Amino acid sequence: MKTISTLWELDTTERANNYLTNNAGSSFCVQNFIDNEFTENTQTEDWIDTFNPSTGEVLARIHRSAASDVNRAVDAASKAFPSWSRTTRQERADMLLRIASILDEKKELFAVWESIDQGKTLARARVEVDRAIANFRYFATYILHEEGAVRFVDGPASTLTYEHRSPVGVFALISPWNMPLYLLTWKIAPCLAFGCTGVAKPSEVTSITAFLLGEVFRQATLPPGVMNIIFGDGSGAGSTLVKSPYVRGVSFTGGTSTGIRIRQDTVADIGKHLSLELGGKNPTLIFDDVDLAKAVALAAQASFENSGQICLCGSRIYVHRDIYERFLPAFAEYVHKNYRCGETIGPVVSREHYSKVRSYLRLAQDEKAHFHTGEVPDEDPHNGYWIKPTVLSGVCTDSRVMREEIFGPVVTVSPFDTEKEAIELANDNPNGLASVLMTTDISRMRRVGEQIEAGLVWVNCWLVRELGTAFGGMKASGIGREGGAQSRDVFTNLRTLHVR
Repeated sequence: MKTISTLWELDTTERANNYLTNNAGSSFCVQNFIDNEFTENTQTEDWIDTFNPSTGEVLARIHRSAASDVNRAVDAASKAFPSWSRTTRQERADMLLRIASILDEKKELFAVWESIDQGKTLARARVEVDRAIANFRYFATYILHEEGAVRFVDGPASTLTYEHRSPVGVFALISPWNMPLYLLTWKIAPCLAFGCTGVAKPSEVTSITAFLLGEVFRQATLPPGVMNIIFGDGSGAGSTLVKSPYVRGVSFTGGTSTGIRIRQDTVADIGKHLSLELGGKNPTLIFDDVDLAKAVALAAQASFENSGQICLCGSRIYVHRDIYERFLPAFAEYVHKNYRCGETIGPVVSREHYSKVRSYLRLAQDEKAHFHTGEVPDEDPHNGYWIKPTVLSGVCTDSRVMREEIFGPVVTVSPFDTEKEAIELANDNPNGLASVLMTTDISRMRRVGEQIEAGLVWVNCWLVRELGTAFGGMKASGIGREGGAQSRDVFTNLRTLHVR
């Protein structure tokens, strides 16, 4: 297709920007990828406009898939499943490594368009593309070294008992807009590795790298129908996809309200596998034995990476009172110097999200919170969706600013007096996805870390991932875990055979 062949060559920032400048006022079309082909929008003339977060200008037109488009993709995946599920582990591993190799060759292309489409810095985009490549390479090798349980029952009826796993079937793979390629491949790689087929639906806000990924699958000669990519909104294409009786599993990353809707839509299909990684309002606990400079830098990174648009960001910072008065001005100064719009931090992803984040800043202003950095931005964004990194103090524990996921460059800083209080503050939230703990006391690392109600706890570090470890949240932050053996649980059915 002309669109994909054109984009495929725009693999530097200069080429991409020249293309956008020379085609100002027009936009390119992002098309569905079904049965290894990019499809024309034959069912509807309904498109979704997406915008360049840095400028506010129209960037692309996204195919708003109709129910017939979704059903066609599910049908393709269903027809491909019997053959793909019977391939050997080595064949699947070779395919994943081939996909990773093509991605590696074109990683600057993906980084450039991820940066343009989502608004993240090019440096951040490069990190995420490297992680997407690692997803395919990790699961390619994982399936070659799986282990299962074998047991013997002694006695007159001596029996061998062993575990056998088989692929679940067709999966719906739905990913968010904040880390588009990385989180989409985090689902696609294990889906393919464990012998399932899939229909992927990226966010309609950031669809370009998913569109490019279809070309990777085509060049890798992935068999037709094994992985399909459709575009559209959640209430239309997404809802149709998860409700399909031919879809036997759903892996979703996104907002809690959407996760609730998915559970409601699938409640009658009791055998459908669900893995839901939802929102976070994550605490960062800083005790008085830390190196202050290191604590400031780590807390800032965990707060403002990708403009705070990572579900794992630490947006509630709690500092021991003995160092609170030193930490707060040092933190604000560090953020002011090191997180600069247009240089080290990008815009938020969309006008809608800009308005959401702005509403929380306006609420903080009305509640008399103290702004150490940042401000309430203009109601009408000019030249992109830019929001300055904002450090707040004096926010009440029951404020919506403190309790709800803002998902932007906004953090609150509050003091605590005792270890018990720190744990209570950390756990005083409906969410339980991630947390950061800073201390040099090894006993405290375990004592506090094991009491924080979060699926992931980082001690004196942040965003460090070993892909075999469990990833997922507690409480309102979701159900299920993914990563290594946990992903195997999501994408396979387990049966136990008892052989006399």
